[in-house]
Amino acid sequence: MTDQVKIIGIVGSVSKDSSTRKAMKIVLDEAAKRGALTELVDLREYDLPIAVRYSNDEMPKHHRKALEKFKSKFDGAVGIILGSPEYHGSMTGVLKNAIDNLGFDQFQGKIVGLLGTAGGEMGATNTLNHLRLVGRNLHSWVLPKQVSIGKARSKFDDNGTCLDERIEKRLRELGSEVARFSYLHHSKEISKFVDMWLGSQENPGGD
Repeated sequence: MTDQVKIIGIVGSVSKDSSTRKAMKIVLDEAAKRGALTELVDLREYDLPIAVRYSNDEMPKHHRKALEKFKSKFDGAVGIILGSPEYHGSMTGVLKNAIDNLGFDQFQGKIVGLLGTAGGEMGATNTLNHLRLVGRNLHSWVLPKQVSIGKARSKFDDNGTCLDERIEKRLRELGSEVARFSYLHHSKEISKFVDMWLGSQENPGGD
């Protein structure tokens, strides 16, 4: 990559020993190896308000400052990776609330990768489906490749090392895909080609 792209990862868990966070770090590590500028946005660090439609005057000052800081993390980001444990068949409330505090300004037109973890063998399919719907509604480009990890706690050690080679390979493939498509989406050369294609002469053959 000649143009460095910014990719952020958001984990829908505030657990100190979160398997989702461990998995996300591997995804971001691979994206960084592919030349991206990466950052893990930790929701534990933001005292976000419950997502209701406050006016600026109504929102408590500490919530407003936390929300402004949180939104600023999306400035310049081309790729976003959303990761969540599966709770009751869906994403966690903390991640849904974080997303509900955002909007088109943070997501529209951006590349989104998805990661889900679960305590049971079935994995996090429902969570990934729900995140995909949210991403589409926010007009982002949600990648087909996604990672679902069942029995997630047994897949990582205390240091965050993945104990399953197949899962680590999938996580790294996700990081690589997000980096690659973020670069293609951001590339000035690709933009020039698209502009040239859109401005090309119409084919005179056929109606």
